[in-house]
Amino acid sequence: MDLLRHLGFFVAVAEEGHFGHAADRMGMSQPPLSQGVRRLESRLGVTLLIRGSRGVRLTTAGADLLPRARALLDGREQFLDAARRQRESRGAVRIGVIAALSDLQVAALTAAVRAAAPDPDARTVIISTAPTAELVDAVTGGRLDCAVVHHPALLGELRAGPVLKLPRMLLMPDGHPAARGKPSLRALSGLACATAPRAHGTAAFDLLADTLRAKGLDPEFLPAPGDRDALSAVVAGRAFALSADLRLEAPGVRAAPVGEELALRVRVVRPDPVPQQDVPDALESALAGMS
Repeated sequence: MDLLRHLGFFVAVAEEGHFGHAADRMGMSQPPLSQGVRRLESRLGVTLLIRGSRGVRLTTAGADLLPRARALLDGREQFLDAARRQRESRGAVRIGVIAALSDLQVAALTAAVRAAAPDPDARTVIISTAPTAELVDAVTGGRLDCAVVHHPALLGELRAGPVLKLPRMLLMPDGHPAARGKPSLRALSGLACATAPRAHGTAAFDLLADTLRAKGLDPEFLPAPGDRDALSAVVAGRAFALSADLRLEAPGVRAAPVGEELALRVRVVRPDPVPQQDVPDALESALAGMS
């Protein structure tokens, strides 16, 4: 028997409380629906529903099995959705990036990967944004072809390209004393640092904290995975932040360049062997142009 189909009959009747209503919901007549539920009960060896003149109600076994039946049906839909995504992405290049990259940088990376193909119009590029640890797992598991991740980071058996340093801007509340004249990191004392949570890249987070301490600043940290979260904290006067978007402008924010020691350090990671070598090469070339 088609177990999932018959479980669908059972769930519909249980939720509607009536065979006729369930049949309407399923777009079928009542007799085959009733027969299908009885066939399921026979196959399972338990009675699921008590029939009455006013409708049906669940038996003890039916009440126990109903959420399990729903879970199986939900799993079927999830499976079909995953298969659809695989079908739609067949032949596509799947790239992961960290949220610290700006929208313009991600667009430039996408364009570079497409341009590197023999026929750019035939290459589809799918971009995913996630923390470094998740990107490493996705490349290792074959769900991504390669990824741009924070450095330093634990990479396991993945191959990694050179460390590339992307310049960043220091974002400060416009009314803060540190924003007057030449910006000074020490003058930011009292403000938190809005940056990606430590869980998004433990080693990179620790490196940033150590660098700030070496410059005489030991701030609290506010979780801000991307520029939108960081800007909100800066405009509210609660924090300063670092952004790789060199063109970023916002009301209430003063932006100033910072030295190389606070640059965004990234690497392109890929499996070994890599399916399409031109993809990480294009990413590294584009990132090098941003350095």
